Amino acid sequence: MRVAQLRRETKETTIDVTLDLDGRGAHDVKTPLPFLTHMVEQLSRHGLFDLTVRATGDVEIDGHHTTEDLGFVIGQCVAKALGDRAGIRRYGWALLPMDEARVAVTLDLCGRPFFVWEAALPKAKIGDFDVELAEVFFEGFARGAMCNLHVVKERGENLHHIVEVTFKALAKALEAATRFDPRVSGVPSTKGTLTA
Repeated sequence: MRVAQLRRETKETTIDVTLDLDGRGAHDVKTPLPFLTHMVEQLSRHGLFDLTVRATGDVEIDGHHTTEDLGFVIGQCVAKALGDRAGIRRYGWALLPMDEARVAVTLDLCGRPFFVWEAALPKAKIGDFDVELAEVFFEGFARGAMCNLHVVKERGENLHHIVEVTFKALAKALEAATRFDPRVSGVPSTKGTLTA
């Protein structure tokens, strides 16, 4: 059972996440930011992970702390559910379109957090969600999951499309990287470990 449950509680946020890497895409996500809720649901639905989220935070200030902490805790749950990462494919990538937008996400579940964001977006809002917080979520996820994560926007004009397809591409890349490969014996690394 590759399942993890974590709680993070600070003066700024309270985040509870339960993740099953081998689920069917069932999700029950509640955050104080409706667009963020919708994006996190994309991770579950398109990555085929079962995901339960309860997130509260100081959104009266802005959505930064809630978005960052949620990305971080979901990433931590991925790392915990993977355990020693034996038998997984380790690498995953997805290049997805959504109407005029196209985004590539590549990742390596290597145990070393590194983040590249080549998806410059204007300062704007989608509903009550600051568009710049998409990058904050992904950076938090990379730290929590202890993975290399690269996001590259190839094209796009509609901000909703760009952000949504970025979350969907992460979902598909993560699904690929976390799957077992019957040809992999032990941990897929010449070092013999994929954890810090």
